[in-house]
Amino acid sequence: MDSPSDLPQDPPLATPREPILNLPGALTAYIVLIAAIHLRVLLPEDWDTLIIDLFAFVPKRYDPTLMDGAFPGGTPAKVWTFVTYSLLHANLTHIGFNVLWLLPFGSALARRFGAFRFYLFMAVTAAAGALAHLLTHEHALAPMIGASASVSGTLAAAMRFAFVKGSFLSFSRGDADVAARVPALSLSRALRNPRVLAFLAIWFGVNIVFGAGGLSIGAEGANVAWQAHIGGFVAGLILFALFDPIPHVRDDAAPALPSDVIDR
Repeated sequence: MDSPSDLPQDPPLATPREPILNLPGALTAYIVLIAAIHLRVLLPEDWDTLIIDLFAFVPKRYDPTLMDGAFPGGTPAKVWTFVTYSLLHANLTHIGFNVLWLLPFGSALARRFGAFRFYLFMAVTAAAGALAHLLTHEHALAPMIGASASVSGTLAAAMRFAFVKGSFLSFSRGDADVAARVPALSLSRALRNPRVLAFLAIWFGVNIVFGAGGLSIGAEGANVAWQAHIGGFVAGLILFALFDPIPHVRDDAAPALPSDVIDR
């Protein structure tokens, strides 16, 4: 009779490994898109300039005293540039800075919203940022480019659920998909949460410092369009509920902190 040690042993089960960079497909496609569009810098300078003129956001384009042909694209460009500017970037540093913020916050939002809602949300917050820039830079000729307004919108939207128990910034988070689908806080509760308020204070403070100091990131001689950042951020914070497919359980949603009082 075989002894227990002589019996064939089953090979140990391999422990599944999480990918080092486990991004949702919608966010990966978005990053690939803006990287592919940036290949425009390899085109002749005249072509690159034409692309900027056609797709960047230029406040002067909306001057009612100008004729429709004053800028390339005419009247239709007045519509599409509210979104297309967000897909253009000055250089790789500019792209890298935006992608760095998208990795945690954009990933959570893309998992929560799904591809269609995520892309629509990015477009809406880009348009909100462009509107804020237009209102504060009327008649400006300098083109605005970059996804920062949309990125700011994802940060704001993620704050509605990021600190809820089990979410991706809580102390007891679950896996990525579960963490992204916890019930969100209502806007009023989010604005009473100490962690959310601390994040808002830091975020607005950094943007005001950059704006007041005329500092730039990623493009020589180009200032940060901080008003556009704020426009995208405010839109993301307020409009989040219109895009959110997860039922809002306001009365029994898990509190963000053990000391939080649940609304009754």
